[in-house]
Amino acid sequence: MAPFFANRSCDPFLPKSASCVIGSYIQYAVNASEASHYQKTIEFTTKNNIRLVVRNTGHDYYEVINYRSRSYNGKAMKMGAGVQVFEADEVANAKGLVVVGGNCPTVGVAGGYTQGGGHGPLVSKFGLAADQVLEWEVVTGTGELLRASPSEHPDLYWALSGGGGGTYGVVLSLTVKAHPDQRTAAANLTFSNEGVSQDTFYDVVGTFISNLPPLVDAGAVSIWLLSNTTFTMAPTTGPGITKSQLQDLLSPAIEALKRSHIKYIYYVDDYPTYLDSYRAMNPPTNVSNIQIGGRLIPRSLVESNPQALMAALRSIAQKGALISGLALNVSQKHASTANSVNPAWRDALFDAVIGTVWSNTDWDLNLANQRLMTDELLPQLEQITPGGGAYLNEGDFQQAGFQRVFYGSNYATLRRIKGIYDPNDIFYALEAVGSESWESADDGRLCKTS
Repeated sequence: MAPFFANRSCDPFLPKSASCVIGSYIQYAVNASEASHYQKTIEFTTKNNIRLVVRNTGHDYYEVINYRSRSYNGKAMKMGAGVQVFEADEVANAKGLVVVGGNCPTVGVAGGYTQGGGHGPLVSKFGLAADQVLEWEVVTGTGELLRASPSEHPDLYWALSGGGGGTYGVVLSLTVKAHPDQRTAAANLTFSNEGVSQDTFYDVVGTFISNLPPLVDAGAVSIWLLSNTTFTMAPTTGPGITKSQLQDLLSPAIEALKRSHIKYIYYVDDYPTYLDSYRAMNPPTNVSNIQIGGRLIPRSLVESNPQALMAALRSIAQKGALISGLALNVSQKHASTANSVNPAWRDALFDAVIGTVWSNTDWDLNLANQRLMTDELLPQLEQITPGGGAYLNEGDFQQAGFQRVFYGSNYATLRRIKGIYDPNDIFYALEAVGSESWESADDGRLCKTS
């Protein structure tokens, strides 16, 4: 999605005669490596009325510790704001542990990923990334350095743990639960509509989706991608599940493929550690060349009206869009301490993310595809999930009623908490809490709307 907000300036895919100006690109950056740098930057931007953008990832520190509190006693990992998933995974693995992280290895753990909820291959087993948080170290919009935990500044802890990134303060460090590593089974599956009718193809896809509940209830997470001609599951990850157990859980889809005489490629194995399975079974993905929008699909819909769901998915795919699904069980039992994760997550069976192709050269096509997303594709999922929600990190940036869709019943409380810790609205992000009070001008300046 980043190219949409880059001015089409200095774009290597455009002709040499195309514009190459700074425009709304960032002109100055602060290489912040300690709390005082954060505080001085906030003081300077506040005094001079300069728009501030918080960036995540980079070199940083991490340590595994024994953590003790009223709500949790056990192993934990403290990490600086720059630590990425692959770094945290490697440190945890060396200690015989795992921590919850995203499917993409370069995601920054402490940034918008965990602050926005955070899904990934381990969430059915342990809960969302926000459910792992033990404490935050944060500089607020007034320049205060605070420790936010269930016992210290619990309102700020609650807001940071699921209420969106770059909104309440600048995070210096994050401490999360670390869990014992386990043998992990994983599987990949690919098939297409070659040699069969579209009805037969989608019937098998429907069989796969209808059998997701027992899969995720066993602790697995299944990541899959659907087009109008192909289906790819890459991968399903089952920590603590054996190869034979995973085969049994996936057998309804495999049997449907056999009955339908559809050719398929299927591989399943188990691995001594989670990281071994991750390295072997997770293909690299590029999400910078698609425009996205999403919807959390509740388990109740799959169980009560799978026909309506499949009709919507088929209609969306027939319009040329891709549909990515991440099936999971992150019901409330995983969270030992209350947080501000969108309540729609707790009832979701999978996160459906719709993608339309990004063109490096045809801007009019990109605008048309974004209108298609907002006006035609997402409404089909919204119609069958009334009152539902979406994952704010994978949502449509033009989402109508984003306050309810991205934050659910938590929005009013989040807005109040932001007013306490960022009273001057230093922190702004598109469709973040409080963003409705501002509008972005063509030159990148923010102007008050009320």
